[in-house]
Amino acid sequence: MTIFERIIRREIPADIVYEDDHCVAFRDVAPQAPVHVLIVPRLPLVNVAAAGAEHGELLGRVLLAAAEVARRLGVAESGYRLVLNNGEDAGQSVHQLHCHLLAGRPLGWPPG
Repeated sequence: MTIFERIIRREIPADIVYEDDHCVAFRDVAPQAPVHVLIVPRLPLVNVAAAGAEHGELLGRVLLAAAEVARRLGVAESGYRLVLNNGEDAGQSVHQLHCHLLAGRPLGWPPG
């Protein structure tokens, strides 16, 4: 069981900012921007590479949840970045699909 599954089950405390039937969003404990939220589907899926056609709706719901989180946290208009890390070389440290929402400061490109 991943730490995210334990957060979703309320076994580990987290600053939850949004949840619905498909996703839970909570503030990152090591934020990389003034606003750094993780959007995690309730269905445990390792990463995008492990997703199949049957996960299309779920992946869409993650993105819709991210947009709602941005609206609720007041960063939808100023802008935000969504990041999905896929695998070790990409920086994925928890092996459960999750989307990072970063905002609250100008974000350069390419990233660090």
